[in-house]
Amino acid sequence: MTGKPTLPTVEEALAAAQRKAENLFAEIVATGLIRSGVLESELSAQIHDLADRRFGVRRHWHKRVVRCGENTLLTYYDDPPDRRIGTDDVVYLDFGPLFDEWEADFGRTYVLGTDPRKHQLVGDIAAAFRKGKQLYLAEAELTAGALYDYVSELAIRAGWEFGNGTAGHLIGRFPHEKNVGTPAPFSIRHDNPIKLREPDAAGAPRHWILEIHFVDRARMFGGFFEELLTIGPA
Repeated sequence: MTGKPTLPTVEEALAAAQRKAENLFAEIVATGLIRSGVLESELSAQIHDLADRRFGVRRHWHKRVVRCGENTLLTYYDDPPDRRIGTDDVVYLDFGPLFDEWEADFGRTYVLGTDPRKHQLVGDIAAAFRKGKQLYLAEAELTAGALYDYVSELAIRAGWEFGNGTAGHLIGRFPHEKNVGTPAPFSIRHDNPIKLREPDAAGAPRHWILEIHFVDRARMFGGFFEELLTIGPA
């Protein structure tokens, strides 16, 4: 007699969703979708089509974000004019595909051309994410506010500016836990006293996304990197 199949844990489901998002982004690169001459809106639509055809993604739990050039200074909440990717541009992608009702939230930055400062940015934001995750793993009482201040300081040390008033948020089964009235308690922002390991109302662990957004306002470009903070190695 065969028993019921074992359902994945929350941690397993979120990790699996992120792996699928990683595979989607690898496919985006391998198929050459990120290229000069295409509008941000066109690239977004092409990625959406690729995600549907290759990975069965029908829905995204937040709007699809494609930014290039000076638009990379902006955040998720901005709505800039559609811009065409140039031959020496920085491009960042921020997508939230749903895999079997589990949310992924994945962001990466790509550089067209050989500008060394832009390529340095890609390395610096990845390094800052790793350091932020190492801090989370090392400090059991870490608060959202302390983590925000830490990654903001990393931007300054590396010669950048942190580009957003938040550096992450909750994630989970769609739709994830919300705070009635304001989302502020569940965002990684300055002065937020919530402990990242504080359980939810049902006593279950909360899971967080860490977002790194470094910008160079003088040269009018920025970069973005995000993935799971609370699951997986540093």
